[in-house]
Amino acid sequence: MNRAEAVSYLLRDQPKDPKRDEGVYFAPANIALCKYWGKRNSELNLPYNSSLSISLQQYGAKTMIRPHADRFNRIRLNGQVVDNETSFAQKITAYLALFNMCSVTNYSVDTEINIPVGAGLASSACGFAALAGALGRLYDWELPKSTLSILGRLGSGSASRSFWHGFVEWQAGESADGMDSFGIPLTHLWPELRIGLLIFNTLAKPVSSREAMALTVATSPFYSLWPAKQNADLVRIKEAIATHNFNQLAETAEHNALTMHALMLTATPPILYSLPETLQGMKEVWHCRQRGVPVYFTQDAGPNLKLLFLAKDLPAVLASFPSLQVIAPFEGRDVA
Repeated sequence: MNRAEAVSYLLRDQPKDPKRDEGVYFAPANIALCKYWGKRNSELNLPYNSSLSISLQQYGAKTMIRPHADRFNRIRLNGQVVDNETSFAQKITAYLALFNMCSVTNYSVDTEINIPVGAGLASSACGFAALAGALGRLYDWELPKSTLSILGRLGSGSASRSFWHGFVEWQAGESADGMDSFGIPLTHLWPELRIGLLIFNTLAKPVSSREAMALTVATSPFYSLWPAKQNADLVRIKEAIATHNFNQLAETAEHNALTMHALMLTATPPILYSLPETLQGMKEVWHCRQRGVPVYFTQDAGPNLKLLFLAKDLPAVLASFPSLQVIAPFEGRDVA
């Protein structure tokens, strides 16, 4: 099964003509605490292992989509028209082409993303989730979020986790067609938990996550050790969430991220996303812990860090990281 066939199957009983003039959807960015790194099927974005993330509350993508009469899609990002020859536009156009069983040929797509794009802050995840959700609103598809999660996954694997707030597990599934690989929200709330965005660079990274992932799987002599590590870390993180064991959660997440980046360094050629500022930030986190401040970090495929800490330690964390953007993931939210 390819991506277009998967979309046709999922929408086989859904309307093929728009039911509204426009569809609008917001999807939060998500940060993986137990990483997704490696695909068993690159066409369908099916992972080798399950992963688990936490959403970034108000940070994410809001997309409005309308039918467009011209012969090409019109794509705007944060108010600016995107050239159809750019990689960004081509990815969106290729994704929209998967829905060719619908009556609309081209679309006007307006997306507002309030995080840096392509800098390792899950902009593609929330972007494709918002696009899939907006299409669903435009056509008035009556789909469970698990199905929307699959549709989002066909654009970006991590998008499968961006349809909910709070903790979300993306189950890897076992089926070759991917119909059992989608996000599942955890019911646990943790009001005291805080996420801090430590931004060092907002430019698009030189190597995409897709390219880096494929290279790591194909060439790292240590990748065979990753699946068992992932499975063990997922169990530890879910246990920590259930019992509100912050140290277990954060220690496991930090080590999981470091292991992923170590794998990239053992690829041929090596992949290094960290900047000198990234390494200095890591050292300062470790110095904070030596001083008795329980703060940890995680790092996705980019140079920026995300800090994990509890609300009671916010003053101490800000003393070391005054420019930190602080997020309370569960403030005013449930997990639906």
